[in-house]
This record gives sequence, structure tokens and C-alpha cells, in this order.
Amino acid sequence: MGTFSKSILGISLKEATVARRGFRTRDPLVCQRLETIGKTFLFGYHAALKEDDISNLGNRLDAVEPELKGFAFEGAAMGVALLDGMPLGKRDRWLRLIDGVGSAHVYMLHVGFGWAIARLPWLRRRVVRAIEALDPLLRWLAVDGLGFHEGYFHWRKYVRRRVNPRGLSGYALRVFDQGLGRSLWFVDGADVLRIAATIDTFPNERHSDLWSGVGLACAYAGGVDRSEVDSLRKASGPHLLCVAQGAAFAAKARERASNPAEHTDLACRVLCGVSAQLAALETDAALEGLPMSGPEPPYEIWRNRIQSRLAELGAREATLC
Repeated sequence: MGTFSKSILGISLKEATVARRGFRTRDPLVCQRLETIGKTFLFGYHAALKEDDISNLGNRLDAVEPELKGFAFEGAAMGVALLDGMPLGKRDRWLRLIDGVGSAHVYMLHVGFGWAIARLPWLRRRVVRAIEALDPLLRWLAVDGLGFHEGYFHWRKYVRRRVNPRGLSGYALRVFDQGLGRSLWFVDGADVLRIAATIDTFPNERHSDLWSGVGLACAYAGGVDRSEVDSLRKASGPHLLCVAQGAAFAAKARERASNPAEHTDLACRVLCGVSAQLAALETDAALEGLPMSGPEPPYEIWRNRIQSRLAELGAREATLC
């Protein structure tokens, strides 16, 4: 099954190159960083196609450099979810991954699930039903993953022409934009001025979610120095708290997986006003007493609470100064 799956589902490493994707980058180091991330993702993806045993898959992924390991698990999640969705799929490999060796990367695994949705259009209804059976809080990350995939692979359609995705409605459209915002970090080569100009082409009501995704990508993927992060803080304008919330999400994902990164800490200090460790703690605090039922999705309540807590921290720091 591994050889057969790879033959029909395999993705060339060339697909992760800036030149193949048509992304705009002006800095060779940024280009190298973005391509390294893409190739690490594909390593995890192809490992999942080759390795049927989840424990063995975990061992292969654990060999990846710690700072990049989350991308490998994200790719692996896409691979096992695709295999689950195939006509002869086992249906439970993704769940076994998330309940076992991948539990520390729970956020990235849900995002990777979203990549699989994008690749299984003929099974999308069934996959969407599968999402509804996932964790009521984190399942929205799968929609985020779908948004990133469409921006990364089809940016001319979803970024330049700003086409709305088919089959999504209501709050799902907002989460799609959060993932689409993350893809802008790649599409526009981590160039803050280009990213800001791109977001300005979208309707105003989409800006906050796009900026949130940019903040997450900046903090998790990195690739830029402090001056660019400072520029991001300024360029986001009234959406700074959205950017900060995205950065806090990145900090939490890395804290959960025990794979901290200096660029994540830098982004949190500039965008959130606190260290990555404290930003992650704020996301945990915002979960206390979170209602899991009601008219507003718990995921959005969580995001709003994080923004409010970061705003309070900023006001407190300003008072002390």
C-alpha cells in the first residue's frame, strides 16, 4: 500500500520551491527558510505514505531537527488523513497518530487534516462530517489548514483574485481566512510591506482574520529579523491584537510540542509584549471556563479572550512605564 500510495499521492520536492510556486522573495535567506519549511513538511508527508506503523512513523519524524519538527508532523497528518480517506483506507490512522506519538503536536495535526480536505474534493462532504466529529475547539484548525493549502498552492485564485472557497459558510469562512493569512507569509516572501498591500486588496471585513494568520506565521515559521517584526507591528495598525493573538497561538503550539524557537520568542516580545512562554500561558488562561456550546464557536471565544488578555497586559505595562 505504501508504494502504491506514494505513486499516486506523492508530491515532488520541487513543489516546495519558491520558483515553482511563483512566490515573491527579495531575500535569499528568507527564500531558503521558506523552502526548508516546505521540504520538511513534504518529508513528513512522504514518511506517512511509506510507513504504515504509526510508532515507526513517529520515530522517523522525531529524527527531524526539533525546531522544524512541527512542520514534519503537519505533513504526516496530511498523509495519514489522505490514506484514511482513500477507498481502502483504514479510517483511523490519523486518530491513532493524534492519540499516540503525535499528541504533542495536536495543533499541527489538525492543520494537516485540513490539507487532506483540500486534496480530497470528491470526499469533501464525508471529510467535513469527520471534522464535525473532532474536538469542538480544535477542529477549526482543520479549516485553517484548508485555507493555508489553497493560498499556498492556488494563490492566484484565492489571494490575487480573492475568490471565496466553495462549500464553506458562516464562521468557517473566517477561519479559512486565518489560514489564508498564514499563506501570505510564503506567497509574499515574508515581506511585511507586500503582505500589508495584499491584505488591503481584500474587503475590510476580512482584514482582521488575515492579519491573525500573518502573526501566527511570523511567530511560528520565522525567517526575518527584529526590524521586519517591528514593521509588522506597525503595518498591522488597528489589527495589532489580531496579529498578537496569532503569535500567541504559535507560542502555544511550540510550548505544547517542547520545540521552542528564538524567532517565536522574538515575535511574541515585539507583537505581544511578553515572552513566548508567557504568551503560551495566556492562551491556557483564556481556556478556563470556556463554554463549548452556544451560538458563538468556542474557538472564536478563545481567540477573543486571548486578545483581551494581551490588551490588558499591554495596558498594564504602559501604566508601569
